[in-house]
Amino acid sequence: MAKRTKKEAPVERDENPNAHIMGAGEVVQQHITDTLEINYMPYAMSVIMSRAIPEIDGFKPSHRKLLYTMYKMGLLNGPRIKSANIVGRTMQLNPHGDAAIYDTMVRLSRGYEALLHPYVDSKGNFGKTYSRDMSWAASRYTEAKLEKIASELFRDIDKDTVDFVDNYDASMKEPTLLPVTFPSVLVNNNVGIAVGMASSICSFNLQEICETTMALIKDPDIDIMDYLKAPDFPGGGMIIYDRDQMANVFDTGRGGITVRSRYTYDKKNHCIDITEIPPTTVSEAIIDKIIEKAKAGQLREIADIRDETDKSGLKITIDVKRGTDPDKLMRRLYKMTPLEESFPCNFNVLIAGMPKVLGVKDLLLEWIAFREECVRRRVYFDLQKAKDRLHLLQGLEKILLDIDKAIKIVRETEEEAEVVPNLMIGFGIDEIQAEYVAEIKLRHLNREFILKRLKDVEDLQKQIEDLEDTLKRRSRIKKIIVEELKDVIKKYGQPRRSEIIYAMDLVEDEEEEEVVSDAPCTIFYTNAGYFKKISPQSLRMSGEQKLKDGDSMQQVVETTNDLELLFFSDRCQVYKSRIDDFEYTKASVLGDYVPTVLEFEEGENAVYMAITKKFKGYMIFVYENGKVAKVEMSQYDTKTRRKKLLKAYSDKAPLAGAIYVEEDKDLILTASSGRMLLINTAVLAAKTTKNTQGVSVMRLKKGQRVMGVRLYEEGEFNKPSRYRTKSLPALGALPSAEDTEGDQLML
Repeated sequence: MAKRTKKEAPVERDENPNAHIMGAGEVVQQHITDTLEINYMPYAMSVIMSRAIPEIDGFKPSHRKLLYTMYKMGLLNGPRIKSANIVGRTMQLNPHGDAAIYDTMVRLSRGYEALLHPYVDSKGNFGKTYSRDMSWAASRYTEAKLEKIASELFRDIDKDTVDFVDNYDASMKEPTLLPVTFPSVLVNNNVGIAVGMASSICSFNLQEICETTMALIKDPDIDIMDYLKAPDFPGGGMIIYDRDQMANVFDTGRGGITVRSRYTYDKKNHCIDITEIPPTTVSEAIIDKIIEKAKAGQLREIADIRDETDKSGLKITIDVKRGTDPDKLMRRLYKMTPLEESFPCNFNVLIAGMPKVLGVKDLLLEWIAFREECVRRRVYFDLQKAKDRLHLLQGLEKILLDIDKAIKIVRETEEEAEVVPNLMIGFGIDEIQAEYVAEIKLRHLNREFILKRLKDVEDLQKQIEDLEDTLKRRSRIKKIIVEELKDVIKKYGQPRRSEIIYAMDLVEDEEEEEVVSDAPCTIFYTNAGYFKKISPQSLRMSGEQKLKDGDSMQQVVETTNDLELLFFSDRCQVYKSRIDDFEYTKASVLGDYVPTVLEFEEGENAVYMAITKKFKGYMIFVYENGKVAKVEMSQYDTKTRRKKLLKAYSDKAPLAGAIYVEEDKDLILTASSGRMLLINTAVLAAKTTKNTQGVSVMRLKKGQRVMGVRLYEEGEFNKPSRYRTKSLPALGALPSAEDTEGDQLML
């Protein structure tokens, strides 16, 4: 309970949610659960619904408010105006401060270069997305207007295509969504962090995404990957295409897309020019990392590095020593620096007010449904306008039968208020028609004007029939959407910026990688997934190891810095790394969180860490159903140094434990019944298939399961033969009194 008062008596809980509302200056005691329900949950929902997560039109509320304000200011076709003026006007819809609004404008601008298709035409210094040091100028110095493509965001917005709501002070209306004519949610990248969830949507080429959408409209059962190959990032770069990895992103909306920097080699000056980098990093971070590695003696081929970015764009120049192979050097730099990084995808979008993580196909289907509704509402709006116009002209048609009578009625009516009622009585028309007739100018009471209006009646009747037919037939609605998408491609389509290179075509160095120091170290790995590498000197001077609350140490190993690490996860996957990849740390810190460092999938946890040199020995997997699998460690070695391997062990039964042995050793299997079985791994046949189910080793009765496995220590049992068996599977034996003597009772 959180105490926030000097009062002695506790306040009773009340079912009324308003019971704890405080008056001015009043401080009351409140249960922590009430604080969460009354204060924190509304805040969390507000961030999720109204700030950080984009909606199906591809915009967050801050984006939408800014762009709509600029549209209402006439900046779609008018000249640029000062950004400060735009920011001030936007505060009518977005009262979160001018700095936040201007930051939003910067990220939507052409000058910042964060979007494939910017919505703001900027003039002045708007900074650069690829640099953390190149900050943008203040809003009073820069100018802006809307880009031409922004017209596709507002097409027919005045025809009731989307809902409008009051702004925060009910002084004006604003749209809840924009009636975008193309899937902008996938055309421009969008990243947001909410409370308890986040969104990270990569960008796709406009032409490719529109063509894919058109194909999906014609046939909802198509394979998206036949039309859409990969994302397209504003900064270009090279996307390393792995079909399985890409299919996972397209199907689930989650995963990573690896992007490499693009470079050229200047033979004359012996330098490498990097002109395109991944979207998740900045030029300063790349330069800092290369300098760090060079100082550590790992990049002896580099003579100098400098940032030569100017008005023409990004450029990082690396001077190399004579005789250096630039391609080999770049392959090493890709592995050691942010010149190659993975873009984390999390296609989390608000659909009808609910956050949903969708794949590309599902997201496009949702957009198609949204766009169909926009077009249907627009057609209905046009239909109602046409019917209203026809109704007026039908009244005029009746007047045509006797214009002189109409003039006589108007002239002989004494009071102005009686003109409309008298026309209604005289010609049998309703009030709306009579009002229209009464407002006709005297100069229009000629035959030419009347005949033209009657010709409009025929055209309106045909238009109404066509609009009604469109509303009845969904195929015509889809055809309209397809035609609009073709128009968008024709006007705004552009070539891909990111090159696609296939993983199988990548050249790997035949020579051994750089020499890694074999300095001694001690590594610590906890059950919660925290990893620490500590040098012997630091370990001697340190005190107790810092652990997270509730965490405990799983493995403590004295080893050397040049060994390989394999982290087996609870989703039958293994993530590979090296001890050298982790920085030295101290006992006073928690350490590196392995699922984050190695980019585990959401909710995935490591269950065992294996340390190996040259992948010798065996992995032993013990399953709860009593089966044991012995897999050659060499099966986890790969020529391409892939960091993640699927199907690392069998998923047919829950894993009770895993253990790595360099050579055959004695293991103890423990069952939930308390029985223990002592076996030597030599009795198990080694398999070359990683996800083998293994063989039955421990026989279990109904309701029992294997609890775990550990190495047998010599002398642990008085009579080891008691726990061994001549044949497998076996039940094992209950611990004898001698073996349990001195043990404490565990609850």
